[in-house]
Amino acid sequence: MGALSQDVALFFDKMPEALPLYEAFEKRVLEETENVHIRVQKTQISFSNRHNFAFVSFLPVRKAANRPKAYIVVTFGLAYRVESPRIDVATEPYPNRWTHHVLLASEEEMDDELMAWVKEAAAFAAAKHTSRH
Repeated sequence: MGALSQDVALFFDKMPEALPLYEAFEKRVLEETENVHIRVQKTQISFSNRHNFAFVSFLPVRKAANRPKAYIVVTFGLAYRVESPRIDVATEPYPNRWTHHVLLASEEEMDDELMAWVKEAAAFAAAKHTSRH
């Protein structure tokens, strides 16, 4: 199930206390989304179906003084900007493609609202055309 635990353990080497947050997120994504592939990379863990739809990283989306000791950043893409105080940063790298970053410091923050955004991002990614512009 999920990514190779050794790769994941290495990814969380500098912040091992954030590993349970990741494990809870991975579990929910795998339970609630079909055909998910997980790839552990140097700076992020990507979740994909036909295309990437969510990422886990340690992006510094908040000033250091405002960051909790242990956290993960969940990033997802949608066709529109989500207006929510939970979104730390939202950017539009391409027209009608919004990238959202949410900092999570507790499993309680991994709620149905967040998972609805992630599932919508998975559907958005699966529906993308494969041709490049």
